[in-house]
Amino acid sequence: MIAQMEDLRQLLEASKKREAELSALVDVARELASTRDPGRVLDTIVHRARTLIGTDVAYLTLYDATQGDTYMRATDGSVSAAFQQLRLSLGAGLGGLVAETHKPYWTEDYPGDRRFRHTSPIDNAVGEEGLVAICGTPLIVDGAFVGVLFASNRTRRPFSREEVSLLGSLAALAAVTIVQVRAAAETAAALEQLSAAHAGTEHAAAAHDRFAEIVLSGGDVDAIAAALADLLGVWVVLVGAAGNELAGAGERPGARNLPIRYGAGGVRWGDSPASGRLTPVGDCWVVAATAKGERLGALVIGGVNDLSGADRRIVERAAVVTALVLLFRRQAAEQSRRAQADILADALSGTADPRALADRLRLLDPDRRAAGPLTVAVCRGDHNAVLRLSAPLEDKLVLGGPYGGDLVLLFASPTTAKELSDLARRTNLTIAVTGPATWGPALVEAHQQGTRLVTTMLRLGRSGESAAPDDLGVAGLVGAAQVDIEAHVHHLLGAVLAYDEQRGTDLIGTMQAYFAAGQSPTRAAVELHIHPNTVQQRLDRITALVGDGWQQPARALDVQVALRLLQAIRG
Repeated sequence: MIAQMEDLRQLLEASKKREAELSALVDVARELASTRDPGRVLDTIVHRARTLIGTDVAYLTLYDATQGDTYMRATDGSVSAAFQQLRLSLGAGLGGLVAETHKPYWTEDYPGDRRFRHTSPIDNAVGEEGLVAICGTPLIVDGAFVGVLFASNRTRRPFSREEVSLLGSLAALAAVTIVQVRAAAETAAALEQLSAAHAGTEHAAAAHDRFAEIVLSGGDVDAIAAALADLLGVWVVLVGAAGNELAGAGERPGARNLPIRYGAGGVRWGDSPASGRLTPVGDCWVVAATAKGERLGALVIGGVNDLSGADRRIVERAAVVTALVLLFRRQAAEQSRRAQADILADALSGTADPRALADRLRLLDPDRRAAGPLTVAVCRGDHNAVLRLSAPLEDKLVLGGPYGGDLVLLFASPTTAKELSDLARRTNLTIAVTGPATWGPALVEAHQQGTRLVTTMLRLGRSGESAAPDDLGVAGLVGAAQVDIEAHVHHLLGAVLAYDEQRGTDLIGTMQAYFAAGQSPTRAAVELHIHPNTVQQRLDRITALVGDGWQQPARALDVQVALRLLQAIRG
């Protein structure tokens, strides 16, 4: 009777314990059902496992299908950083065996249990955590392995089958919850992506409409760059095929180098492919503007760390539109150049009516100053080197184009050889400057004089320079139909004559005596009845007025001829 009573008591206690465990599992299920944050779900699972089984530590590993192992994802009661970062290969250690077989395993003395394949990383981590007794059970949903749930102790202890079963029940709840939370997260992400794609589609459509409006209204690349900067909140620079900046918009950091480089094949924009795909280059994004297989330029985008797929497509679409506008611009420029070349040929051949030429030029470009005197610049050398004139010269340019093997530019007068010196130096062109001349025979003659002058410059070794006839002295007068003696003299000696007139000196007389004495300051001093030092002081003053080199053979002859002409004029 006493034995029966004891059995009944144990049965009642077991029933109460089982009821408590079931009640706890229901609570766990409710708690897991109310949690949608994946991190909180896992923390809840390991905390409940530790509490229900009554162990020192509980932890959970998840399966990594990519690497084919499991990794530590959540712990409760753990103190070791190495243990919290542990990865378990399939079949390695107790947890690896559970993951490989999808069956529960437990031991009261893991370090001494030879059933498991011990590895140094696992044993070291388990040892650092101080774990001895370990129980692990798989997390499986519909036959799919999710991970392993563990309960462990830092001292030896056996695990009853009831505890293993309880841990298995908790693992089953955990596995279902993990899968559900993952599915919910994936669904939310998909909805967000779909929403973003919809928003991106609307954004792209708005960008398309804006670019189309720019093209249809005759807008240029400046408008495209401004629209792109405004749409994406970035800075934009359009780089031309020659490496020059054609347009820009947005707040670009000052004095930064663009990701372009130069080589034998011309300018390259990072590693941007000719396909027109946007490519990251350094901290910028680059896309080639290509038309008919030819790179016409590149868009450089900055001021943003990353671009969404929709935004990248907007930039690539902007590159296509930019290429079309650049192509239209080039075609228009080629037509303009052909029309200019025709007008120039008629003007310099003298076969067309001057008034008709001016009218044709105004029709070509109403802003061009077709009326008034013109300066003729005959440029010999590589014509393609002239990519762009400086702003002052561009404003003065009336007409330009190839003629007779030279590049001939007609500028509004007055335009001096000095103004063209930078162009000559930059392009290595030899430029002869003549004029002023009006449309008709005078312009024809000025061009012919320029052609003779540029030939003379090259024979004198003055290539890569710009010069007017008076700059060459006597040589510049050769072949001129008419010579303005006074203008020539003033060009060479004007500064000295003005000094004498303002100060009442006679530096011109000193120059005449100096050359008459064979360029000897001493003999000139005797002729002038002054001290040689005074002569030298006057010569230094003359040098300051006319520039160095006037005493050298190349210029001395021109100066002496000018002095003789001055004497003839004065009588």
